[in-house]
Amino acid sequence: MQKCAIYLFFGNICGIFIVVKSYFERMKEKYEALRHKKDVLILSIESSCDETSIAVVKNGREVLSNIVASQIEIHRRFGGVVPEVASRNHITAISNILDEALVAAGITKEDIDAIAVTYGAGLVGALLVGVNFAKALAYSLDKPLIAVSHVHGHISANYISHPVLTPPFVCLMVSGGHTVLLKVSDYYDMTLLGTTVDDAVGEAFDKVARVLGLPYPGGPEIDKLAKNGKPSIKFSVSSSLKNSLNFSFSGIKTAVVNFVHNKTQKGEKINKADIAASFQECVTDELSGKAIRACKESGLNKLVVAGGVGANYRLKEKLFEACQNEGIEFFNPVLKYCTDNAAMIGSAAFYMIQKGIGLADLSLSAKPNVDL
Repeated sequence: MQKCAIYLFFGNICGIFIVVKSYFERMKEKYEALRHKKDVLILSIESSCDETSIAVVKNGREVLSNIVASQIEIHRRFGGVVPEVASRNHITAISNILDEALVAAGITKEDIDAIAVTYGAGLVGALLVGVNFAKALAYSLDKPLIAVSHVHGHISANYISHPVLTPPFVCLMVSGGHTVLLKVSDYYDMTLLGTTVDDAVGEAFDKVARVLGLPYPGGPEIDKLAKNGKPSIKFSVSSSLKNSLNFSFSGIKTAVVNFVHNKTQKGEKINKADIAASFQECVTDELSGKAIRACKESGLNKLVVAGGVGANYRLKEKLFEACQNEGIEFFNPVLKYCTDNAAMIGSAAFYMIQKGIGLADLSLSAKPNVDL
């Protein structure tokens, strides 16, 4: 604990008062110093949904360790994530994950320069586990605490996967909770170009997978099944948004559900692979088409994909081909950084340090939604 002695003189009487700097006052000084430090090691924590992850990231681009404990098998029997179950499993896993991350990175807690944590968006109970763990760790080690948006983390996964990538670019964010197009002018200067007006694309994938009897998580299952099918069924997205960069996936989700129910009620056989392929083709057409439009309208020649649905093979295939045809550079994270992980949070935190933003005090709490 840092102390400062102040000497006060009153006539012939001298008094000494000890002023103790608060945690946040000390951290402001340390945080500022990190902006000028050659090598910055950030220990980052991610617990927004059903993965408990802790990583050590050097200078925003080099991953020294990235340990992820997935709860997929636990939640699969329920057909989706159960928030209370997720929170309890984070509590059970997080301390052991910390030990593994430090060993894998070959460092000790004292070597860390700052602690970063996802504070939103996500499941509040799950987020609270990571946030409270991070606060306790930061306070005990007397290290700065950095509050990171999950969305910014997904974008930053590309900085790890592509060391040459720098803004400006257009980002297509596609996950279970987000479907947005962003103009990223600088690391933390972003403009919303388009968003979903209803379901996020990952949510639509999960709901269609459920009606087809596929296990959770639905996105990878549809992706796998679609490879054995033909896009022979005509599904379409809302035409009311064709002239904007906004998305709507509720209609196509309902169309698939109605198609399956009608066939089932008539006793007709359904080809699940064809349904998966048709749904996927329609959705990826919409995503890729508007992503390219966003690049053209923004005058930017770099397109970045972020989020779990960025792992979809058909989406990557279409975007790569379209970008080649239009002279646009295409970037997407390697597979292990598409889904939730702490390395992307550590990368995002590094660029927050460079901008002098994100320093949190011990009142930090979780938020289910955060501004982009």
